Amino acid sequence: MKYVTEFRNQELVEQYLSEIKKITTRSWKIMEVCGGQTHSLVKNGILNLLPKEIEMIHGPGCPVCVTPLNLIDKAIYLAEEKNVILCSFGDMLRVPGSEKSLLQSKAGGADIRILYSPLEAVNLAQANPDREVVFFAVGFETTAPANALSVIHAHKLGVENYSILTSHVLVPPAIAAVMNDEDSSIQAFLAAGHVCTIMGIDEYYPLVEKFNIPMVVTGFEPVDLLQGILMTVQQLENGEAKLENQYSRVVRPKGNPQAINVIHQVFQINDREWRGIGTIPQSGYELKPAFQNFDANIKFDVNIPEAKESEECIAGLILKGIKKPHDCPEFGKKCKPEFPLGAPMVSSEGACAAYYHFHQAMVNSHIRTA
Repeated sequence: MKYVTEFRNQELVEQYLSEIKKITTRSWKIMEVCGGQTHSLVKNGILNLLPKEIEMIHGPGCPVCVTPLNLIDKAIYLAEEKNVILCSFGDMLRVPGSEKSLLQSKAGGADIRILYSPLEAVNLAQANPDREVVFFAVGFETTAPANALSVIHAHKLGVENYSILTSHVLVPPAIAAVMNDEDSSIQAFLAAGHVCTIMGIDEYYPLVEKFNIPMVVTGFEPVDLLQGILMTVQQLENGEAKLENQYSRVVRPKGNPQAINVIHQVFQINDREWRGIGTIPQSGYELKPAFQNFDANIKFDVNIPEAKESEECIAGLILKGIKKPHDCPEFGKKCKPEFPLGAPMVSSEGACAAYYHFHQAMVNSHIRTA
């Protein structure tokens, strides 16, 4: 399969590993921003294969994980008390709110549906004119174009019973927040290839310059990741700080102009709360005033009391790269995918889920690096 199998080639993997080991002379801490990259590193055993001097730090690149507790509670309230048809991607359903998850709410009778596209939710609203339909719009810049298109589509069709509950977050401000954290020890970044496919790479030049750090836009297959790590270590060893694009077969410098135009047509940037991290300035999207009729926050004007996170969950420290999942006393004990204390244990991009599902690989990695 072109552009997949060749990036899982064992000979190339061994070649890049050999090059990394050959040039590494010091200890380096590199953060992969994206949860998809974390899962690939763990699933493919790459953490075990890297030289002990290189530590991969898992970043906040899991949009489901950073969706605020209050917003999940609001979605549940809309489904249970406002009798809306609440639509969501499957990842969100098992993420715990303050008292229950969307899945538990669904089991209790709320009309909550898993969809694969927000445009399906618009069609659902058309088919049910007597019901309000709300799509839980979660994601990084990657999913923003589809959510924006659903609003444009509903507007053109005059579908007034459709709205979105927005929890869009942006990667560059998150990187800045990680670097500004006094406990951060990150020396370089692998940037998320799929986000850059949409947005391009121009937003990352100021970060490289401000923090004097190497940053390599990287894909998700084993060869992608190892080539990205090699490019990063080469910069670190040479005392350089540049922005490079390993994922050039997909990422163009200016991204996808049509997708960017759709985003800018519908959304504006705002401050956004990140679960476990706090509010990051100018780090999210909200609907522009012209489309506020499709904003579930405004349409329903629901005020949900702020709830505290579980004191037993260290998800915030994990998302900031300060702790690893196996540093949590409740990992694999009280906190499991069936009964999670926090979102990183249930999301398909969560670091805790990766460590749990590939437990033996992580045990071996922890022994090797201890």
